[in-house]
This record gives sequence, C-alpha cells and structure tokens, in this order.
Amino acid sequence: MTHAATAVDTQCINTLRTLAMDAVQKANSGHPGTPMGLAPVGYTLWSRFLRYHPEHPDWPNRDRFVLSVGHASMLLYSLLHLAGVVEIDAQGRRSGQPAISLDDIKQFRQMGSKTPGHPEYRMTTGVETTTGPLGQGCANSVGMAKAGRWLGERFNRDGQVLFDYNVYTLCGDGDMMEGISSEAASLAGHLKLDNLCWLYDNNTISIEGHTELAFSEDVIARFQAYGWHTMHVTDANDLRALSDALATFQGNTGAPTLIVVDSVIGYGSPHKHNTAAAHGEPLGAEEIRLTKAAYGWPQDSSFLVPDQARTALRDALLARSRPLYEQWNQRLAQLEQDAPQLADELRRMRAGEMPEHWQADLPGFASDAKGVASRAAGGDVLNAFARQIPWLLGGSADLSPSTKTNLTFDGAGRFSADDYSGRNLHFGIREHAMGAIANGMALSYLRPYTSTFLVFSDYMKPPIRLAAIMELPVVFVFTHDSIGVGEDGPTHQPIEHLTQLRATPGLLTLRPGDANETRELWTVALAQTHRPSCLVLSRQPLPTLDRTRYAAATGAAKGAYVLAGADRPEVLLIATGSEVSLAVAAYEQLETEGIAAQVVSMPSWELFEEQDQAYRDSVLPPTVKARVVVEQAGPLGWDRYVGQTGAKVVMNSFGASAPLAKLQEKFGFTVANLVKQAKAQIQLPQHK
Repeated sequence: MTHAATAVDTQCINTLRTLAMDAVQKANSGHPGTPMGLAPVGYTLWSRFLRYHPEHPDWPNRDRFVLSVGHASMLLYSLLHLAGVVEIDAQGRRSGQPAISLDDIKQFRQMGSKTPGHPEYRMTTGVETTTGPLGQGCANSVGMAKAGRWLGERFNRDGQVLFDYNVYTLCGDGDMMEGISSEAASLAGHLKLDNLCWLYDNNTISIEGHTELAFSEDVIARFQAYGWHTMHVTDANDLRALSDALATFQGNTGAPTLIVVDSVIGYGSPHKHNTAAAHGEPLGAEEIRLTKAAYGWPQDSSFLVPDQARTALRDALLARSRPLYEQWNQRLAQLEQDAPQLADELRRMRAGEMPEHWQADLPGFASDAKGVASRAAGGDVLNAFARQIPWLLGGSADLSPSTKTNLTFDGAGRFSADDYSGRNLHFGIREHAMGAIANGMALSYLRPYTSTFLVFSDYMKPPIRLAAIMELPVVFVFTHDSIGVGEDGPTHQPIEHLTQLRATPGLLTLRPGDANETRELWTVALAQTHRPSCLVLSRQPLPTLDRTRYAAATGAAKGAYVLAGADRPEVLLIATGSEVSLAVAAYEQLETEGIAAQVVSMPSWELFEEQDQAYRDSVLPPTVKARVVVEQAGPLGWDRYVGQTGAKVVMNSFGASAPLAKLQEKFGFTVANLVKQAKAQIQLPQHK
C-alpha cells in the first residue's frame, strides 16, 4: 500500500505546522521545531493508519498514540483539534465539546488551559499518558503493548477479537539517549511485542547543537540487536515512504518495529531550520512570516485552519474507525450474552472497580513473638488478593524470591513471548523501565504492581513521580527497607528514601509494623483509584503483635493510631515499620518503672493527615509535648510530629556492614536508648 501526498494532505500538514508556530509565538514559550519537522509523520499515521474513533476516544480497542517527545506537544494538540476529538469528562461522559478547540490552542501553556507545555493525562482528552521527561513515553508504550497482549488473551474468544490494538510512539534523539528507552526496548524485543511501533525522529539536533556532540551510535544496529524489525525513511516529507513503512509494520509479526525517520527540525524556516534555535524558543514574528511564505501560506494569517483541513483528518478517521467500533460493540454484546462474568470483569476494569468479593479469604496472622517479615506477610496477602482480582499482575526487577511477590497459585502463569496470559511479569534488572512500564499497564485498565529493594527506589523515582501526577493506582512494593538489610552494608541500606517518597505529592507511603498492618495496608493500596502507593516492607521478621494486649484491631488505614498505653500519657513513642515492636518493648519497660507512656504506630503520614483534627489530636494529644520518634531512616519531616525539642532516634548517617543486632546497638535502636530518650523528654522543663 502506497500513498503520495495530495493537495489536501499538504494543506493539513502545513496547518499542523503553522498552528504550532503560532501557538508558541503567542505563548512566547515552547518548542516549534519538532512539530514542524514531524507534522507529515503525525498526519500520515493519523489519517491513514491509526484506528481511533474521534467521537469515542475512550474506545478500549483504539490504537494508542504516545508522544514520548512531549516537548512537541503542539503536534498532538493540533492533531486532536483537526481530528475533532470529543471531550470525555471526569465521569467518562462525552461532553459534546471538542477536546481541543482553536481557543484552547491559543491558550497554549497558559494557566488552567487544556494545552499545557507538555501533554498531561487526565487534563486533556486524547492524551494517553503524561510525557516530557524523555524516555518515559517509550517505556509507557511497552506497558500498553504488554497490556494489549494480556487483554487479548483474557477476552478474545471463539474468533471474536476484542483486543488487538497497536501502540505507536513518536520518540526523538533525546529518547534514544536516555537509558530507560534502552531498558524498555530490550524487554520489548525479548517479549516479541509485535503490536508496538516506535517512530524515531532522527533530526540530529538537541538544545546544545548537533547530536554528534554526544551521540554517534548506529541506532538501527542497536535495535536489531534487541530483536526489533527496523526500517529507515530518509525524508519525513515522503508520505509514500512513510505509508509503506507503517503498512510493513502492520504486516510484521514476531517483533516490535522501529521506523527511523530523518526529519528537519524547524522545516521551512529560512534561517532556523536544522539548528538548535528551532528547538525550544519562538521563531519570531518575521521568521514566521518567511516560513509561511515558504509553505505557500498566507503570511499575515494567525491560527488559520482552512475548511478542508478542518474536515479531512476527521473524515478519514471516521471512515476507517466507525465500522470497526460498531463491530467491536457487537462483539462486546456477544460476550455479555455468552460470558457475562467475563464481560462484567471488563466493565469493572474500565470503571476502575474491584470484583465484588475482592477482600475474601485474606489470611489472618496470630500473635507471634518470633513473627514474620512484612515482605513474607505481604506476599501471602498479595496472593490472596490476586486470586480474587484477575487483572492484578506484576513482578520485580529480578528480585521476586527476595521481595516475595511471586504469584504462586495455579493458573497465575508467567508472562512471556510464548504466553501473554501469565500474571507474573519478569522485568529483568531494569528498575527505571519497570516503573514506567507498570504506568503504561495501569493506563490500559490493569492493576499492576512492581517490586524491588527500597534503596533502588532511586532508580524508579521518575515513573513513581509520574504515576502520582497521572493519579495511577500502581502499587510499588519496596522491601529490605532499613539497616535491617544488615551485612549487605550502606549501599543497600536505605536512609533518605522514605523522605523522598513522602515528599512526593499524591503518593501514599505505607510502612506497616507487623503482618496484620501489612494486610490492612495492602487493602488500602488496592482500594485506591486515583493515586499510587508504596508498600515499604522489612527483610527481617517482625513480631506479630498480640491484639488481646494492645489495640484490638489495627488503625493502619487511618495512617496512625494508638497501639498501646495509658489514657493520660506522660510521653508518646511514635514508630513505623520494624521499629513499632521496639517502641512497644520500650513502653513495657517504662510501664514497669511507673512511667505512663503511649505507643503510636504511624505507618502512613499521608493517610494520617487526611483524618479530621479531632482524630489527629486523639492520637497525638497536643497537651503531651514529650515525644520520641523511632525510625531506621533519615530525620527529615519528623519535626511536624515531635516538634523542635522532641527526640528523634533515627539515622543521621549511612549504615554499616554488620549483623542487624550490632547495627541496632551502634545506631541506638535499642530498648535502653528509647527508654533513656523518653525519660529525658519528660524531664525537659517545657514538658513538666
């Protein structure tokens, strides 16, 4: 199949280019050059290949279009405008308004607009994922492709195909340089995801100048080594060659596809094309006039959308996608008739709902002084949930035997190139890509979880942050959460990591103190519909607290609760995670000495801050100034709960390589030290 450019094609492409130029100029901010160079690529894909119904942009089997080069956002906004995509509101209803109007384009990069500087998921209908940090969209697209294959295995039956969508990703030189793209591409090739196509904009220009300053590798050879099909289009303006390459992708099987497209950044600009000046700043009024003249465009026009351009792209999308959409709905109706339970599954997945009995058959944990590591308890709870939630799936960065996140029940299976139905995912040692791939899966109706050691959350910070920005209910499981790692030493003992996670807006950080708190906090994490969670779990055994002696039930879901102690305490002992049992032991020692203490288990700052003032005051009475916090992590942030004068038994340095008992003694995590700190607090003049 080949397609040369028609006069209408050229008009639509130049509309995309000039809208980008005009919007950036009006905002006095933005990136015009890449949309100008890539307009033929975006237009060819959308007008001739993309399976996308502009009146139903939430159609589950639509092709996904990911703009990993998020700084080229005006290309996406202009495509959505010309496609006539209809807005979907927060409740999933079609508003009847355009997703992107011409007025929205004129408000590019302005406060409250639907056209922010980089594409924002949930803010703008038609934006499949938030992009901008380079490489993230590439890895998201791998997650979307994996989800597509899993959904097909789950819901396609008896020749009735409900899921067979493709994922198209526009990426650039910066994406190719970022390590996350290499991680994601390597895994995609290994999994033979032949529903995935990356279009690489090889314009050879970055902010500092020509990419030869720092980048000279053979990208095609690299991707061939990953096991990808590769093609090369030497001119982005050659619609026939672009069409041939995309048609070849659609016929390829057994591997993802990379199409390298040579483009000219700032195409048509007489003085700024093929220069860094076209990358990230307005062209200037006079240069825009000259560029429009080069396109044969009215030089004094602004935000011009000719009548033919206003309808051509939308008509092409509708002609191709409307019959496919109607056919899909017929197949869904057939599924509802033949397999109502499976159809209900899909409905719940799309709505972000859980199965009716998703909390059935959860394990209970009897009191046990020897106890169990919260990673082990977490694995038992995860498996119980996964039996009830078929679309809960995930894995680790090659650490599942340590993080205890394998799904071990019959039928869980292993996701592989030979079996896309498996629910145990193997990411390899690719933490960065793992997080972003999980985000892509969450954007495709699944409930993914990932796992690694807490210290390696550093490698995952960008996708965790983006999950929070996008309000995706991904569960990030982090084990080996403290100096309790022991002999592995400082490189593997997290110190500052809890602070970093707690500082991320919209992220739940959950550090349970025993097995029963672990069960409750897994429940909290899975109950989320619009925010991600981090479950922070121990390597070492934690005593399972005796609920006949202490609080009869955990209050972990409220973020903090009074676990044990006097009604009128002289001192509060506040602890999280593995240090809760230490605080309980110190409380019991103080009790024998006639000192009234109270233990507060605080597994989640975020959940606690969401409670009303009366509840927060009942847990941390304002009248009790003597307070001691104990946590095997850095000190930042605890002043809000213990004040400037409260004692903080925390880590103020990196750890050391030694058995845990020796580390606890060295760094003061002992009953004797907690008792000493509590007594000192009570003796402070302001606390008397």
